[in-house]
Parts: sequence; C-alpha cells; structure tokens
Amino acid sequence: MINTWGSTAGRMLRGQSAPVTYGLIVVCCLVFVVSPVSGLNPGYGDGARLIAAQQTYFERWGVVPVELFSGVPRAALGPLTALFVHGSWLHLLGNMLFLYVFGAMVEDRMGHLQYALFYVVCGYFALLAYAAAHAGSDKTLVGASGAISAVLGAFLYLFPKARVTSLFPFLFFLPLRFPAWVVLPFWVALQWLAAGQGGQGTGVAYLAHLVGFSLGFLYAWGVYGWRAKVKGTAPATEGDSQP
Repeated sequence: MINTWGSTAGRMLRGQSAPVTYGLIVVCCLVFVVSPVSGLNPGYGDGARLIAAQQTYFERWGVVPVELFSGVPRAALGPLTALFVHGSWLHLLGNMLFLYVFGAMVEDRMGHLQYALFYVVCGYFALLAYAAAHAGSDKTLVGASGAISAVLGAFLYLFPKARVTSLFPFLFFLPLRFPAWVVLPFWVALQWLAAGQGGQGTGVAYLAHLVGFSLGFLYAWGVYGWRAKVKGTAPATEGDSQP
C-alpha cells in the first residue's frame, strides 16, 4: 500500500520494519476477538446476557467521563486501556486500516520508542480532552481513534506531499490520488463539521479526533521543525477509511 523511490517508505519496504505499528494492530485485534464485542466467544452467552457482558466490558476498560473526574483512582487508567478497546468490527477495521497505512512511515521517522510514547500519550490526552468536554456524561468512550488521529497529524507535517488514494462517495467511490496536504485537511474539516453539529448520535467522538490530530501535528512541528520534511519525490500511500 506504500510505494516510493529512495524515500523513508522505500527503505522500510526494502527491509526496515515497523514493530510498534504492527504490534499495536495485533494487540488491538486480539483484544477485540477475545472480548464480548466480537461475538466470537461463546462463554459470554447471547441475547441479553451478551449485551450485559458488553456493557460491563466497556465500563471497565473504557472512559466514563463522570467517573474520570469524580476522583475514582481506577478511572485514571481509562484513557489508556480504552486505546485498545473497540466498539464493533467496523470500528476496529477502520482504525487498524488507518494505522497500517500511515503508522509505519511515522514510526520509521520517529524511531520505535519515541513513536510508541507519542502514540500512547497523544491518545491518552485526546480521550482526556473529550472526557473533559463531556464531564457529566456517563457514556463510555473506547477506541484508538484519538491516537491514530495524532499519527495522521504527524504524517501531514512530516510527509505533506505523500500521495493518498481515497474513495469519495460523492464521486461514485472512484479511487483518486491526492497529496496528503489535500486529503488530511479535508478529513479534519469533516471531523470539525461533525463535531460542530454535535455528531455524537453516531457514537463517534469527533472531538477526540480533532484533539489527537492537533497534538500529532504540533508534536511533529515542535520536535522536528522544517528539517523533518521529506525532500524530493514524495512517497505514495493509500487509505480509504477513517478512524
């Protein structure tokens, strides 16, 4: 899904790996498969029993804003554990696709350890910001979307000319290729519009996306500066979903 000539992605395809990115994907998938949400574990039963198990699972491992700011010590771990919990197959696959497409190049540029810390810290604060904005809510929040949005923000700064293949419904899902500086700001605009319309009816925490993206972009800008931008021919990446 990534093509390049003599660039960061090219070196990665010729032998360098992205163990943190791929490790995160494996962990998130394994956590989901063994959870009651996947529907693959018969031990959780079915019907009302399964729904109750899913609710308990989300409350235990997700972020519950009203608990997070009520002084419950265990709740402080919520924004961390929630990064590895997903609410549906579509939620999981969409997030993992974006992480797979964009994460490897960012990891290669940052280095494994720095990238791992970047991912966790940005994801934690993205969920924390959402919880702070909805401090009185008792609805659980789960997913790696905030952390992956941070990866997108860093990617935009580090690889602005990378060409991304995207599918747009209003263009009959034709695969079109645009540079990251066009596609990712367009994605941010969609998140902003949805957040402004109070798009919580779909169960999507758009504010966490915006905060994560901003943190990722600002981190890349602050740490690497203009020296980090790729010179010459831009690599090509693909992506057709959104976290």
